[in-house]
Amino acid sequence: MSERAPVSDPARMVAEMAPRLDAQAWRFVVVADGDLPADVFAIIREDEGLSAIMPGEGGDFARITLMVHSALEGVGLTAAVSGALAAAGIACNVVAGFHHDHLFVPWQRREEALAVLQRLSQSG
Repeated sequence: MSERAPVSDPARMVAEMAPRLDAQAWRFVVVADGDLPADVFAIIREDEGLSAIMPGEGGDFARITLMVHSALEGVGLTAAVSGALAAAGIACNVVAGFHHDHLFVPWQRREEALAVLQRLSQSG
């Protein structure tokens, strides 16, 4: 299977983002260096310690994955999605991987956030 080239055109990134809502609830926690469970999604090493994003009951966040393979050097996707969510009053924490961007939004507003992103994608 050949991998598609990353998208760097801002309008194309938004149009092709195909947001997908994960059914799992997620939480941000502080963990000790040696205490990383196998199901950790992401680890951020900060001066104050390790922050981790983990699945868990009672998680406060939902993850929406933007399925477009955006170029790491691409400009505008994060601004477009965070701006649209901010205009709707929805908090958004963005974690970028090599292939996709992952948005963590309040669990209670996950469906609304998904709808905002779908409208944004269709308007481009």
